[in-house]
Amino acid sequence: MAHIIPEGWQALQATGAAQREIETLALLANALSDRYTVYHGVHWTRVNQGHALVGEIDFAIVNPAGNLLLIEQKSGYLSETPEGLAKQYDKREKVVSAQMTRSVEALRARLHHYCPTDQPMLDSLLYCPDYQVKQPGTAGIDPARIVDASRCEHLARIICSLLPEDASAAPLADKVHRFLRNELRLVADVATVAGQARTLYTRLSGGLAEWARCIECAPFRLRVIGTAGSGKTQLALSVLQDAVTAGRRPLYVCYNRPLADHVALIAPDGSTVATYHQLCDRILRSAGEVPDFTRPGAFQMLEAFMADCRPDAGWQFDEIIIDEGQDFQPAWRDALLKLLKPNGRCWWLEDPMQNLYGRPPVELPGWVVLRAQTNYRTPRDILGTLQRLLGPQQRVESGSPLDGSDVDILTYSDHADLMDKTKTAITRGLGAGFKKDMIAVVTFRGREHSHFTPLDRLGPHAIRAFTGQYDLLSSPVYSSGDLFIESVHRFKGQSAPCIVFTEIDFDALDEAALKKLFVGMTRATMKLVMVVSERAARTLIGRLNASTAPSPAP
Repeated sequence: MAHIIPEGWQALQATGAAQREIETLALLANALSDRYTVYHGVHWTRVNQGHALVGEIDFAIVNPAGNLLLIEQKSGYLSETPEGLAKQYDKREKVVSAQMTRSVEALRARLHHYCPTDQPMLDSLLYCPDYQVKQPGTAGIDPARIVDASRCEHLARIICSLLPEDASAAPLADKVHRFLRNELRLVADVATVAGQARTLYTRLSGGLAEWARCIECAPFRLRVIGTAGSGKTQLALSVLQDAVTAGRRPLYVCYNRPLADHVALIAPDGSTVATYHQLCDRILRSAGEVPDFTRPGAFQMLEAFMADCRPDAGWQFDEIIIDEGQDFQPAWRDALLKLLKPNGRCWWLEDPMQNLYGRPPVELPGWVVLRAQTNYRTPRDILGTLQRLLGPQQRVESGSPLDGSDVDILTYSDHADLMDKTKTAITRGLGAGFKKDMIAVVTFRGREHSHFTPLDRLGPHAIRAFTGQYDLLSSPVYSSGDLFIESVHRFKGQSAPCIVFTEIDFDALDEAALKKLFVGMTRATMKLVMVVSERAARTLIGRLNASTAPSPAP
């Protein structure tokens, strides 16, 4: 089975040309071997680019040697004109061969600039699954490189003939893959699969990771206030990569240990990644002192040390990225800025709606402020439900192509019913086609107070959860099950295709409860099932039924 990048395309629900391209992806995935990688553009819709990957090109296929085959797909009816095949767009006909040539040559020029010494072979073909070309000789494209409705079943064979899979692997292939990931603006996304990190590639919709890095100011102090799913962590990873590539020394600091652990696994070599307290610990140890975490107030001692610390050159950085800024305190801000070299750059990333600890916002006078209110991660119908809970005063904008996932709400009456309904929610996720490693059970209660913390099994499911212990390398230790469970506090900054958001219970739907709901619901990239106490359900469902809030803005 071919490797498809970006992932997650199987869950897309689309119509028209986009649906035909998803069908083509399924064909390519199943018909080509795992020696091929297929890059596509259907995962995100860009305002200026539709569903295309680059220009008019819809798919780019790479073989082990790093050679490329570009495919332009034209769905629906085509016209055969004296100038060649043409496609109707908004009352205008455009010649397919001219469009295709421009896109292919533009990509070829950029590719050759990226790989100036070893230049890969690059070929192209036109795929029109709904139309049979009557006069291939006058189509304006080599007939051997047209796969029309009469030859659809031969698409994979034709691809293999133009791009042999038995080509020897070559170092050039790595360069080509990096080039295509740059072209698609692909960045590593932090996702949790049974408590382990894996690298997914997410295409950002021309958004934060692209244009925030174009801002110039002196000194460089940029505060990004971005909603969940707007791409803050992807921006951070892109900034880390930019810094390492330029020979600069970057530091990434966040509040949440699980997020730091995940980012550390996928950050580029040469990056320093830590929570604020991990960073304090490392600097203290480098000064010859070892903190005693068995003593009360150990973390406050670390903070006091950091406030008075005068870091040496070994703890000076060219670039500092502070993620989860809503959880930071003013003294931490001051301590981190002491680690910034003269003319260094500092990024502050935050989302006030994910402030689960009730801390006042840190003042950053003189900083440039950038706001990003579009969520590209969470399906539109989940955001619609969330919008009705938040009300019109807190607008949520949707940038996801996914819709129709349906939010399921199950209610429980007591402890036993909570366990039963959570098992039912997991079964619904499995029944919807999600494997266990695509499901995360997220608890509304913190780890210390959750009814799920003492468990090692939930019905037939062995639980994988943080044990509260760390190994000799300071990595978190998880139990050995296959169903991942985490608290909403610790899961902040992460995501999973299917979220079972359970143990939801509150006296009143106040600001604190709304923020926890916001964080938990926006962890889902495809499916959400909520398990809610009867008293909380009455409030939630009452708010949903009474809401006049509009759906999230597209």
